[in-house]
Amino acid sequence: MKFGKVDDPSSIDFTLPEDHVQTKEVLQKFAPKSFNTISIGCAKWNKKDLKNFYPRGTKDELVYYSQQFNSIELNATFYRMWPLEQFQKWHDKTVEDFKFFPKVPRLISHIKRLHEVDDLVTDYTANLLGLNEKLGMVFLQMPENFQPKWIDRLPEFFKKWPREIPLSFEVRHHDWHHDQAVSDELNAMLQEYNIANVITDSAGRRDLLHMRLTSDTAFVRYNGANHESDYSRLDDWIDRIEEWYELGLKNLYFFVHQNLEKASPLLSAYFIKKMNEHFELDLRIPQLPKSNNQKSLEL
Repeated sequence: MKFGKVDDPSSIDFTLPEDHVQTKEVLQKFAPKSFNTISIGCAKWNKKDLKNFYPRGTKDELVYYSQQFNSIELNATFYRMWPLEQFQKWHDKTVEDFKFFPKVPRLISHIKRLHEVDDLVTDYTANLLGLNEKLGMVFLQMPENFQPKWIDRLPEFFKKWPREIPLSFEVRHHDWHHDQAVSDELNAMLQEYNIANVITDSAGRRDLLHMRLTSDTAFVRYNGANHESDYSRLDDWIDRIEEWYELGLKNLYFFVHQNLEKASPLLSAYFIKKMNEHFELDLRIPQLPKSNNQKSLEL
């Protein structure tokens, strides 16, 4: 993961910004406090990226991964248009309560840039239904050079997106969050179509921590820096999630990435354990190899 990478993480102020006023306004509509769904996991399951996570002799990595985590941010769908049969295979390999959070293919988001993509979206979403009850929320990420001047493409896309498939959205160009008028227009649109506003916590892109929720769902992409601060940053997220929970947050989707992905299971396990302790939950905690029990081994 090169996005948001910095040479010296110790030079970054990782303090989470204050919430945008909109967050309180939105969440209070969903009181009283209670969680509906909590999904925490990594972005990948292959052995090459998650080195040393799988026990020796593991025959199917996805089967094992699903036994350890309750979800995954499915980045494999970003790189190609998978057929229905592949989604059905992924569905059948995983345990009963597992959820997939697939990324919209780059053909739609990065190459076509949402322009003239009706047929592609129809094919993609039809094939997604192969995940059946294990389909979580789909994740649409736009390229960094997708600017607000193309904002008119968004309502047309959102209007045609199937209502039965939950959608989250991320923009990365600076102007989406720095220009108040643009930000207000975008967020009003996301609220209108009930689309979650993705929050990305990355060392080199602190501007993406807009802390502006648009629904009862917080979709957080946590990009660790393979630095000791990764753990204190997760502690800070626990505190912020508690504040949102008290206001009315219903769904939390939290996915951990790393510059060196081998540390992602370790961080995810730490975060799940903290969530269990803090909110008296019973989320399954991944069983990590003994060599991973010490945090310093992966930093």
